[in-house]
Amino acid sequence: MGPSHKRGAWLSASLAGMLLCSVSTAAIAAPAAGNDAKLQAMQRQLDDMRAQLTAIAAQGQQDAKLTAVQQQLDAMAAQLAEMKSSQETATTDIATLKQAPPGSAVTTTLSNGKPGFATADGRFTANIKAILMLDAGKYFQKGDLPPAVSNRDLNEGANFRRARIGLDGKLFRDFDYSFIYEFGGSGQEDPGRLYEASLTYTAIKPLRIKVGAFEPNIGLAAAVSTSQMPMMERPAPAEIARSVAAGDSRVAFQVSGAGVFGADDTGIATRWFGSTAFTGNTVAAGSSAASATVQPFDEQTAWIARAALAPYSGTDWQAHVGANYQYVIHPNDAGAGAATRYAAQLRDRPELRLDGARLIDTGAIDARHTTVMGLEGAFQYGPAMIEGEWFQYKIDRRITTAAPLANPKFKGWYVQGSWVLTGESRVYNPIEARFDAPKLTYNFNPEAGTWGAFEVAARYSLVDLNFREGTTGAPVAGAVRGGEQKIWSAGLNWYLNPSMRVMLDYQHVDVDRLGATGLQIGQSYNAIAARGQVNF
Repeated sequence: MGPSHKRGAWLSASLAGMLLCSVSTAAIAAPAAGNDAKLQAMQRQLDDMRAQLTAIAAQGQQDAKLTAVQQQLDAMAAQLAEMKSSQETATTDIATLKQAPPGSAVTTTLSNGKPGFATADGRFTANIKAILMLDAGKYFQKGDLPPAVSNRDLNEGANFRRARIGLDGKLFRDFDYSFIYEFGGSGQEDPGRLYEASLTYTAIKPLRIKVGAFEPNIGLAAAVSTSQMPMMERPAPAEIARSVAAGDSRVAFQVSGAGVFGADDTGIATRWFGSTAFTGNTVAAGSSAASATVQPFDEQTAWIARAALAPYSGTDWQAHVGANYQYVIHPNDAGAGAATRYAAQLRDRPELRLDGARLIDTGAIDARHTTVMGLEGAFQYGPAMIEGEWFQYKIDRRITTAAPLANPKFKGWYVQGSWVLTGESRVYNPIEARFDAPKLTYNFNPEAGTWGAFEVAARYSLVDLNFREGTTGAPVAGAVRGGEQKIWSAGLNWYLNPSMRVMLDYQHVDVDRLGATGLQIGQSYNAIAARGQVNF
């Protein structure tokens, strides 16, 4: 071998050794430092060495040693390329970890003033919910009422009828939740109490499974949200019915479902709805912390159900027929020392809550069971709607004497109608089988010449809580002098936008009720009230 070949072999071996040292050192340092600049410098060094080796080989005949060095450099180049690829993959993985998982980005909305938050995939949502209703009004009572009449001066003025705030939304897509606190009340504001805490499973279509403390579905008027009723309060017969085993803040387990069937090609189809629930006590009762429910013994248990069919034809008309039922399996147990151990009591305030007095009241009746049966119907044509319900209330007494007393039955019914003067229609909600507030065509905006929507409403309701009441003197055994109440009402509603409404109601109340001695304790009066409402 000539001198040039020896010198080339020696030089190539030196270059290979230097590169091996560089690669080894960089292999250790690069992952620790994560430095792309070092890998790039190594690549340039490798390219320079290969260029020098090629130049040496060109000076003379290439021998086996030179070929081996060339192969080593090629292997080192491949190793370096692999190291660079690994470094790029690691960098990409780190960047991916820094990014939010797909679908987890949170979006915010402010639909109709309601703050809302949701993940991009819709699996989680949270909405701030509030209902504020400020009522003010005046009672016009007679000044020459008989001495036996109580509630001679009903409280007039202003109060927050409802002041609710809370959260609702979705968890893992298939669960709806609602947590709401109440600070309003009837006749006075509440220092605060839990109004609703519920969870609903919605994945089993068309069923909805709901558990917690909430208002179970038990009637046409009872199902309508308080922020969307055509009058300031529900009809007294419906209010009495729902308070037996449903109503606000009732602990319950409910299963409901809704759907549509029918021949759509004829333009007529029918919506269906059904629900059933087992219910217990209310979380709290009354409008002060002192009146929160305290139940030291067995709590009330009940079963309730409702079914409805709603034929319709497009947006032209909507009908509704239904029935509801409540059965108190076991009333609250007040204990052996109580005057009435298993009390069932039907009562209600007139359809205005500035004063909390109840002018009709059966008093506590010792009961084994309480039953309520209801029929409901409605028809809507364009902006006009009429609806009504009929109820029968029955109390099965406990047998405590050799001569058992008769089981009292009571009744109540109402009919109400509304007309949206600006042409909108009330919206039928098939999930709850109810009529919601009209959907506005234009919001209140004087600059654009739009004033929202106006609605007039009227109602007549009757509740008879008398049973063998007689006409004079003391009542016979087993009689109930709960009183008969008739109310004529008229109202005007101004919907400024989907979140704001102003209401003005007038009512004439006539209560006919005998006291324990047979004297008249009822009265007739007029009242006028207004409400400012904000809800989102």
